[in-house]
Amino acid sequence: MEYKSNMSLNTLLLVLIAVILPSCVSAQIFDGETSTQIELNQFIEKIKPGQILVVGEMHGLKPVHDQQMSILQALRERGHKVAVGMEFFNYTDAALISSFRKRELAEEDFKKAINWGGNDFNLYGPQLLFGDEGFGINMPRAVTSQISKAGLASLTAEQQQLMPPNFQLGNEGYKRRFNEVMGGHMPPEKIENYFAAQSVWDETMAWQALNFVEKNPDYIYVIIVGEFHVAYGGGLPDRLRTRLEGLNCRLPVEVKTISQVYTEGLTEEEIKEQIAPSQVDGKRADWIMLSK
Repeated sequence: MEYKSNMSLNTLLLVLIAVILPSCVSAQIFDGETSTQIELNQFIEKIKPGQILVVGEMHGLKPVHDQQMSILQALRERGHKVAVGMEFFNYTDAALISSFRKRELAEEDFKKAINWGGNDFNLYGPQLLFGDEGFGINMPRAVTSQISKAGLASLTAEQQQLMPPNFQLGNEGYKRRFNEVMGGHMPPEKIENYFAAQSVWDETMAWQALNFVEKNPDYIYVIIVGEFHVAYGGGLPDRLRTRLEGLNCRLPVEVKTISQVYTEGLTEEEIKEQIAPSQVDGKRADWIMLSK
């Protein structure tokens, strides 16, 4: 691993994108309760310091990532201090992320050091570089892979040390939705382990986010995470709120959610169904943003 004081061309481009991307990216945003359309500035005005904003995404779709950046830019334009927590980076890589953000670690060296996978880094680097603070908040994949294969009881003592304190599985509504999505893709006996791994992702991200917010209540903390973790509030939002209750109201923190719906190939009726609250699960999110 080589440390450098100069930035690679790709890293420089990421920095420029983060600075100059306008907040006027075209977006349709809907209130999750009423399904009425609102403007971006109306949505942004409701986000205040001390809040956690959980933003869903469909991995690898550029329009979705562009709209994430439009949200971040709009928050900054209003003078807010913004911290960004990202699912795609591990909390154990904090020192590497800090070096990359300080331009001490070249992009290629950074990707190699964190074992970056097959996703296009240009869709995730700008968000990591954008915030006043930027963090990885997920569990190392080796741990969640072990849980998926052999369950929570199979973790080594070293892996147990990485687990969030007071770990809980996701709630029943979240588990039902998870089973509906995954049931046709794996044997039933394996679903329990996969759901445990999914819950570890959510709990770890909630734990890491609240560690920061507790010490920095003047920030808006934006979490960028896969859409399933956000939709209908049963995953990460539920874990955040449960952990906040465990803090005995030490933090006057609100958790807000925005779900993204990629509309390519959807009919108008299908889009309406995605926006409208579910009779079983309630509203999809506080706000819903369409991407195409």
